[in-house]
Amino acid sequence: MEAVARASVAGSSHVRLPQRWGLRQRHAVPSSAACRPRGRAVACAASADADVVHLFDAAKLTVDEFVKSGMVVGLGSGAASGLAVQYLGTRLRRGSLTGIVGVPSSATCASEAEKVGIKISSNEEGPQIDFAFTDADIIEEGTLAAVIGRGKIETGEPSFIQEKGIVQSAGKVAFIIDNAKYVNGVEGSIPVLIKSGNWIDTAEEIDDLFLGDAEVWRRPSIGTAGPSGGDFPLVTKEGYHILDVIFTTPIEDLGKVAEDLENIAGVVDHGIICNTTSYAVIASKGEVQVLNQKSSVIPNT
Repeated sequence: MEAVARASVAGSSHVRLPQRWGLRQRHAVPSSAACRPRGRAVACAASADADVVHLFDAAKLTVDEFVKSGMVVGLGSGAASGLAVQYLGTRLRRGSLTGIVGVPSSATCASEAEKVGIKISSNEEGPQIDFAFTDADIIEEGTLAAVIGRGKIETGEPSFIQEKGIVQSAGKVAFIIDNAKYVNGVEGSIPVLIKSGNWIDTAEEIDDLFLGDAEVWRRPSIGTAGPSGGDFPLVTKEGYHILDVIFTTPIEDLGKVAEDLENIAGVVDHGIICNTTSYAVIASKGEVQVLNQKSSVIPNT
């Protein structure tokens, strides 16, 4: 198998944690900038267009490879998932796929799916989801454990719970990513959904658990705030806060981090998806690779 390019994920641009939470003082993890101005706008635009083409190729292959007529399909969130929804609608209109029912991960996704002619159901209505696709913020090489939920949301918007629930209830799932998100040694934020009452106790316990390896910040609803989330912390539609547990050293085992977080009182859920029948559909220049959990290339059919 040809090697898949690796790159680490840039983390948050928040300030450092206060001493009272016990973490070593570090420089804040810098935000990444895909393209910077100063005379490079044309090159950046061309690069962005190329990225969309590569993602569309991966989205198209995902639908062609995994979706069969009569399936119930979980529709994920993100740029690549949006392209897959559009292409799935195209195949339905052409008649090359029939009888597809989509289970959307958000209201926006549901709206887009209906526009392109996909019949919609909900996860609560109980249909068995045969297959789901979604974007991932990062994927752990080999295990295909994934992280979702790093993207910004507004106060009152749903968290990643619905997306994760759809993915985990599917018979199998494909994560559609570019090759920079397939890494050996995940770094950056693991979003953790917590109860708002006594949230600081939960934050301190997580801080102690990953002492020296991660920083713990409560997400603000607006702007950039301190580790406590400032005067206006983010509150999700479900009434929870989000902690970004920002790993500054590579994680050896995402599954173990998930297990440890689930044992902490006050933790409702987290953005790690593991222990599923997963595939990674990886877009890169000139090719798309489909990997299973043994990191084997799955030949196109």
